[in-house]
Amino acid sequence: MDQAEQRRAQTKPAAAVEKIRCDACPVMCYIADGKSGACDRYANHAGVLVRLDPLTIIEQAKDDGHKLVPFMNREEEWSGDLVGQSGFVTAVGAGTTYPDYKPAPFIVSSKADDVDMVTVVTEGIFSYCGVKVKIDTDRHLGPEQAVVRAAGEAVGHVTTGEYGSQMLSLGGVNHLTGGSKKEGRITCDTLLNLCNGKAVELTIDEGSDVVVQAGKPPIVNGFQEERMRVGCGSATIGMFAQQWFGHSDEVVVVDDHITGVLSEHQAGKVLGVEPTGIKIKGRRSTPGRYFQVAEPGAGWGGTDVDDPLAILGDFDPKVAKAGQSLLMVSTTGEQYAYFELDDELKPVEKDLPASLKVSVERIAENCEPACCSVLFMGGAGGSLRAGVTENPVRLTHSVKDTLTYVSCGGAPVYVWPGGGITVMVDVTRMPENSFGYVPTPAIVAPIEFTMRLDDYEQLGGYMDAVVSMEDVLAQSGSRRVQNPDDNPWPTTSKLYRWDRDRGS
Repeated sequence: MDQAEQRRAQTKPAAAVEKIRCDACPVMCYIADGKSGACDRYANHAGVLVRLDPLTIIEQAKDDGHKLVPFMNREEEWSGDLVGQSGFVTAVGAGTTYPDYKPAPFIVSSKADDVDMVTVVTEGIFSYCGVKVKIDTDRHLGPEQAVVRAAGEAVGHVTTGEYGSQMLSLGGVNHLTGGSKKEGRITCDTLLNLCNGKAVELTIDEGSDVVVQAGKPPIVNGFQEERMRVGCGSATIGMFAQQWFGHSDEVVVVDDHITGVLSEHQAGKVLGVEPTGIKIKGRRSTPGRYFQVAEPGAGWGGTDVDDPLAILGDFDPKVAKAGQSLLMVSTTGEQYAYFELDDELKPVEKDLPASLKVSVERIAENCEPACCSVLFMGGAGGSLRAGVTENPVRLTHSVKDTLTYVSCGGAPVYVWPGGGITVMVDVTRMPENSFGYVPTPAIVAPIEFTMRLDDYEQLGGYMDAVVSMEDVLAQSGSRRVQNPDDNPWPTTSKLYRWDRDRGS
């Protein structure tokens, strides 16, 4: 048995009992020989409790062009051969500190630019966790505070919308532990699948059905979204007013939030666009900007209208003229229509002139592809920190002082200000299948704390448990993946306050 197995394994006399008890989480499964526990993470191998998933080590891209295993959608497994003698040991596959009296599974020393560093890795058991989901779409998914369900169970809610995106907040301790057993189980399953890059079907009360998958376009009510908005209606007027000037007497950009009207908008005024006598149904905010022109929905610009003329009143006969032209377009350019006023000043739809077709295509060109973003968010509490140091609050202070760098599976995290260590990470920047679960229920997520060796000793760290990077790399059974180009290397000195202090 190599060192990794010794540090992660608990040996029981095989002849004495048929089953061994796993203490890696509060469930405390009894596991028969050759079987795995309820979490499928630990198994009984001839009387030894072993971690089933391989320890994951990330490596920087090689100058020689050697192809390493990518993070997501990998095509091949690592052959088992060592590639150099450098790397960063992630917590993916490392094991846990539970029941929290013992040091983290791996405390690894390394050198970075002649600085002695140490990385403490552990798979944290997060009861206090969830995901924040950003869905790029103009479609109305549901009212704020509406319950989001998976398999009929409440797993979160709709939160405040952002520019061109709808936002969901899923999970959290109240859904994991505060409801029924089924609610907790479904919530945990939903979080696990989302964090591991799988598609999840969600239903929003008084709203839509949506399929969410990290890094993929959303599917809303059976239709895949293609693009997010170029801007609100008012912003679209400002962006393209010059291109419309002289080609259409009036332009209305239909938007659920802020509908824009060219002739009234300041951009139109500056260009010298004449008044057209147009009337918009809705609440006028400032010149050329209207709120609440329709109800939210899956129609034009995130409204519930299929006919854009529904948001118009009668044209003012003192200002409007027969033959006056009108372009109506949505904030994504997906919907558009061109009209000319007849003798009774009623809009009559006509073919879109070539000069206006260019501008409509330009709107679509400036829309970014629709995408679902999934960010795992969790609180690294006292028990997890106890695996790093005997005095856990010192770790919190060290993180806030940027003496300790926090990562999840090697990926950079955002550490929220205020008390505790609350982190948020984009799951697409982490190795494939980084997340697990325990049936308590809770999510198991990798977390690493990297710092100078001297700083670790001052924290009250477990110095006797430190092992060298060379020893870890020499062990069999690990997998290697390439560090994505946009992920910083966790031991890079510029990430730490001491490097900035040294340069000042």
